[in-house]
Amino acid sequence: MAMSLNLKAYEHARKLVKDRRIVFDQRAEWDVHRPTPEQEDQFIAEHGFGEYSLWFLGIDDEHGENTKTRFRFPYGDFDKLHKCAVLSAEVRAAQYDYEDIETAAAHLHGMLTALEE
Repeated sequence: MAMSLNLKAYEHARKLVKDRRIVFDQRAEWDVHRPTPEQEDQFIAEHGFGEYSLWFLGIDDEHGENTKTRFRFPYGDFDKLHKCAVLSAEVRAAQYDYEDIETAAAHLHGMLTALEE
């Protein structure tokens, strides 16, 4: 799998944090807060894959450009960045040795921690 950091998504996530479009939730809550496949399909229908891709820190080059499977490591719900998603992305990226994605997620995590203090 050719996984790489989605720089545009990372910059989008940083902007969301700076604009305080954030949900401070716990890591275990991502299973509840993550968009459903139907919500993803609706977002794509309304905004296209370009906007959809901005919500994922990873790009898997082994999948076609206009497929949902191309985009990995989600960090939000198409409106706000979720701390639980960032934490999940950080842990999963570390498990699979995707250092650039892990580093980006860790940086976002640090930005969130600074805002919580």
